[in-house]
Amino acid sequence: MESIHDVPTPALVLDLDVLEANLRRMAAKTAALGVSLRPHTKTHKCVEVAERQRALGAAGITVSTLYEARVFADHGFSDITWAFPVILSRLREVEELAARVTLRLILDSPAAVDALEALRRPLHVWLEVDSGQHRSGVDPESPAALELARALAESPWLIFDGLLTHAGHSYDGKSREEIAAVAEEERRVMAGLAERLRGEGIEVPAVSVGSTPGMSARPETARLDGVTEARPGNYVFYDYTQVALGSCRVVDCGVTVLASVVSHRPGDEQCVVDAGALAMSKDLGPRGHAGFGEVFADSGGGTGAGTLSGARLTSLSQEHGIVGAPFPVGTRLRVLPNHSCLTVAQFDEYLVVRGDEVVDRWKIWRGR
Repeated sequence: MESIHDVPTPALVLDLDVLEANLRRMAAKTAALGVSLRPHTKTHKCVEVAERQRALGAAGITVSTLYEARVFADHGFSDITWAFPVILSRLREVEELAARVTLRLILDSPAAVDALEALRRPLHVWLEVDSGQHRSGVDPESPAALELARALAESPWLIFDGLLTHAGHSYDGKSREEIAAVAEEERRVMAGLAERLRGEGIEVPAVSVGSTPGMSARPETARLDGVTEARPGNYVFYDYTQVALGSCRVVDCGVTVLASVVSHRPGDEQCVVDAGALAMSKDLGPRGHAGFGEVFADSGGGTGAGTLSGARLTSLSQEHGIVGAPFPVGTRLRVLPNHSCLTVAQFDEYLVVRGDEVVDRWKIWRGR
C-alpha cells in the first residue's frame, strides 16, 4: 500500500475519516433543524464527495460556476443551484444545461429578468436578497424586492423558486455568539421578506440560507422558522479560519497540504518549502492573522491525532513558501490552510488517506 510518507510534494491530502464525520454531522444538524441540505460544492469540486453528501440525504447541490454545474450534471446530479448572479454573456450555456437538468439561477436586477425572459423558455430562478453582507442581492426593505419578486412570480416563462441569501458577514464574527446572532438575523430578514411578499399575494415556494460559520454556530435546539433549505459548503473540510471562528476544532479539519523543506541556510530561523501561493493561495485567513498556513507537529496523514506546532507559513511567492521555523532540508511538513476552498482550487487531485495509508485519488474538477 502507498504511504503518505512516500508521495511527491506538494500534495493535497484529504483525511477520509474526518470528511465522513463532518458530512454526517451537518446532515444530522440540518435534519434536526427541519431544513433540507443543498451543500455548496465549490469547496470540494469533487464528484466522490458530492456522492457521499447525496447518500446522506442532500436535496440537490449548489455550485459557483457553470463548469461545475456541467461536471455534476454529467455525473448524474439533476437539481443544481448556480449560486452566482447570472452572467448574461453565458446564456447559451444556461439554455443548454437547463435542457438537461433542473438548473436554478439567481438574480437581483431587472436586466437579468429581461434577459432570461427573452430566451422564452422555462427557467428556475431565485431572487437573491442582501441579508447584511452588502455584496449582491436586493435590499429586503426596498421597493425593488417587491417589484422583482412580482416580476418573477408573474413571468410567463420564469419559475420563481423563492428567496436566497448568503450571510458572508458571519465570517466577521468575533465569537460563536456573534456568528449565531448573524445567522439568526439572516433567518429573520429572509422569513420577514417572505411573509411580506405573501401578504402582497406573491407565493414564495422556498427560502434558502446558509454559511458554514452560521450553521456550525447555530445549536441543534435552535429553530429555523421560515427557512426551507441551507447551503453550507466549507463544513466538509473546514480550515484554520473556521478553527479561529470557533466553527470547529483542529481535528475536524479534513484537508492539508503536504510540503517538503527545500532550503535552509545555517543560522536562519526560517526555511523554504515547495508550497507557495499556487498551493496555498494568498488568503490571510481570520482577521488579525499573520500567516498563510499552520504547520502540524507531525507529517502523518490523519489530522485527528495531529496538533499544531506553532510554526506557520509567513510569506509566499509563486512556488516558494517561507516557514518561520528552522526545519532541515528534506523534512516533510503538513500545513493546515487558512481557506480550504481556495487551496483545493490550486490542485488537480486529492490524496485520500486513512491514517498514513493512501486509499484513493479523487479528481478535483476546477474550471470556470
